[in-house]
Amino acid sequence: MSQPRPARHSKRMAVRNLLELRPRRTREWVVDEQGQALLTVPRFTNRLLVRWLVPHLSNPEFRVRLDAFGTFVWARCDGTTPVATIADQMLAQFGTKAEPVYDRIGAFLQRLEREGLIQT
Repeated sequence: MSQPRPARHSKRMAVRNLLELRPRRTREWVVDEQGQALLTVPRFTNRLLVRWLVPHLSNPEFRVRLDAFGTFVWARCDGTTPVATIADQMLAQFGTKAEPVYDRIGAFLQRLEREGLIQT
């Protein structure tokens, strides 16, 4: 009887603990009149498109408006505050309206990281 071969992975997946991450913003932002964050995001990040297309656009960036929860988390993504602290502060600020807080923050940070808006 032969031994099963171990699975080979081309990329190693680093296991990260969400609560220990210290996300850092990578985009400019302002707070609007309603107290919500407005993120400035470039329309294109591909070097070729940036070089050839962006000079012909009237506005090479667009704005993303975050809701109250998103603004709360975004404002604390300073590179020093751990996610566990952000979650505790969010529960203190919003109470049960923020539940499930860890799932909510995890999904939000994953999206921000995928879009290149934060680094973890």
